[in-house]
Amino acid sequence: MHSNHFNQLAKARYSCRNYDSRPVEQEKLDLVLEAGRVAPSAVNFQPWHFYVIREKEDLERFYGAYHREWFRTAPCVIVICADHSQSWKRKADGKDHADVDAAICTDHMTLQATELGLATCWICNFFVDETRELLKLPEQLEPVVILPLGYPLDSAKANRHADKRKSLSDIVTYGL
Repeated sequence: MHSNHFNQLAKARYSCRNYDSRPVEQEKLDLVLEAGRVAPSAVNFQPWHFYVIREKEDLERFYGAYHREWFRTAPCVIVICADHSQSWKRKADGKDHADVDAAICTDHMTLQATELGLATCWICNFFVDETRELLKLPEQLEPVVILPLGYPLDSAKANRHADKRKSLSDIVTYGL
């Protein structure tokens, strides 16, 4: 008999936009970061760096990187950066896999957070220059995702994937 635990976990993950103010325990944060660390990457180059922001004064300064009121409720923020100096580039067309690798490790983190009873929201539409400046990023590091992390105060409909996602028949082709 097969378990569908993973599919249940994947469907439980949602974009949380309201967080409890209580801090995320270090042991849970470590598990989320570890999930990102062990993620697969092209040629196993692991071209990423994670910045964790959770001190109140640092968060207050960092909230300017993404101007949404709900973002200010997050007690912890992880910025996932791709290191272009360490990433694999495909020879056939020069495709830099740094952003792909950063996305894979971010997904691992969101799923681990969900399993721990935490929530996240994948933010891509942020102020890149301000983020670079606040984190004092070197040229080769690109901020790819801002990931707020905390205990959720909102929720998502359990059956939302029935009408919020394309059907398998729309996205799958079998054979040549």
